[in-house]
Amino acid sequence: MLQPKLVSVTAAEPLTLRLVYETGEVKLFDVSPYARGSWYGELRDPDYFRTVHLIGGGTGIEWEHGQDIAPHELYELSRVGVSDA
Repeated sequence: MLQPKLVSVTAAEPLTLRLVYETGEVKLFDVSPYARGSWYGELRDPDYFRTVHLIGGGTGIEWEHGQDIAPHELYELSRVGVSDA
């Protein structure tokens, strides 16, 4: 399944991403199962976690040191969130 492009990603505490898609969908993604080990464990630092940003014209997300989560996982494994509207 192709997921729509992301238009924004923001960090919500603790270890949750708020994802807004071009369709208007707002989803919340729990990063805590991924935040383990020396590479992804860095995401447990709240200041570092907030460095999350969009890449590739909304095709994915990543953090300053290159950690990322597959776009299909973000879309398929997230729950419906709350819109700002």
